[in-house]
Amino acid sequence: MWVRVARALRALRRAALLLPLALTALALLLLPRPPPLAPSPRSPSAPAPLREEPHVQVQQNVITEPDYVAGHEDESTHLPWFMRGGDRRPAQHEPEAKLFPEDAPGDDRVVQQLMYTLPKNEKVPIKKILLANGFGAWGVAAGRTEFVRNKCPVDRCTLSADTRDAATADAILYKDHHTPFNVKRPLTQIWILYYLECPYHTASLRPSSVDVFNWTSTYRRDSDIVAPYERWVYYDALVTEKDLDRNYAANKTKKVAWFVSNCHARNRRLQYARQLSKHIQVDIYGACGSHHCPRTDPNCLEMLDRDYKFYLAFENSNCRDYVTEKFFVNGLQHNVLPIVMGAQASEYAAVAPHNSYVHVEEFASPEELASYLKRLDEDDNLYNSYFKWKGTGEFINTYFFCRVCAMVHANERRQRSAHYGDVQAWWRDGACTRAEWRTTQRDTRDNG
Repeated sequence: MWVRVARALRALRRAALLLPLALTALALLLLPRPPPLAPSPRSPSAPAPLREEPHVQVQQNVITEPDYVAGHEDESTHLPWFMRGGDRRPAQHEPEAKLFPEDAPGDDRVVQQLMYTLPKNEKVPIKKILLANGFGAWGVAAGRTEFVRNKCPVDRCTLSADTRDAATADAILYKDHHTPFNVKRPLTQIWILYYLECPYHTASLRPSSVDVFNWTSTYRRDSDIVAPYERWVYYDALVTEKDLDRNYAANKTKKVAWFVSNCHARNRRLQYARQLSKHIQVDIYGACGSHHCPRTDPNCLEMLDRDYKFYLAFENSNCRDYVTEKFFVNGLQHNVLPIVMGAQASEYAAVAPHNSYVHVEEFASPEELASYLKRLDEDDNLYNSYFKWKGTGEFINTYFFCRVCAMVHANERRQRSAHYGDVQAWWRDGACTRAEWRTTQRDTRDNG
């Protein structure tokens, strides 16, 4: 009993202690609230300091970079299927695609042909292409293998080397020469003449063969199917230069190199090189010079990257649009600045990456060219400006037979009729010169 009484007394004392606190809280709740305080004035925030854009500065053989390099988000570029890592295929048939020379004068139309496709809801027949020179001349297999393996957007074609197909083939492809088949030619059959080399190094056709061809396929940009030695394509047509991440002049101690074996070229390139060597160091390797490096030795081209600043990418002939591996491979695909001779300056500009070479006809003489090369040799910033194109694109596989197949199908759909009245005149007349182009053009104007 006494225990219960003690517990009751403790509860009463606890309640007595809490009662004043409860009454105080109740009073505070019943009091009127004061008006809200006005915000205190403050000065506007100062803008965050701007972050300087990263840059690369080339100066006296040294590339300096800031400590901070901005990051870039990886974005899908959706490159076309014929570029490395590309997956973009032609989405739909474009009836008015610019595929033929008359569609886009001055353009090679290679990309348009690679991105051409047929309507997806039609049953498309197989077109037969006869290779008059056989499979060995082309390095391809019979049947549809070439088209299916390469995943051509237009793959409804088959290749044949059987002469019995001459009367039924949709197209016949002749390489370098024409030997007619002893069969009646269908009216709609397309005859294509293919040349790899320039007019000086291709055989003339017989008079009976000059007016039988419908299409041409050569390196010339006005051919029906252009077959370039190399084809450069930008990742983004609006981006033709990138900041450099290296100095291409660093540690190079030699000036000009040239690998050459033909000492009697029609454009007198050897004589030009010898005149140039009177004003700047020119090391000529091969049969025409005093330096030697076998073609089979991979160190020869590596030597260009390591030691030389300039390379003479001189063609053996000055012919229209004639730009070969001497420029594309020996020059551009190594870390040297190509000095070019061959096609006209405007024709190099049409096929080369932006600001990637020096053309000899930009200068009045070899001595004047040598003076400019010396200036480049002494100015790393100026020299490196010729390498800013690197990383902005790539040399593509032009998938020749994919394009032949696409063109044969497109020709039928458009009911296009093409014919060369004299393919030899088209190929040879005014196409080459033994002199400089500017001299030839001046003579033409004077005689006109």
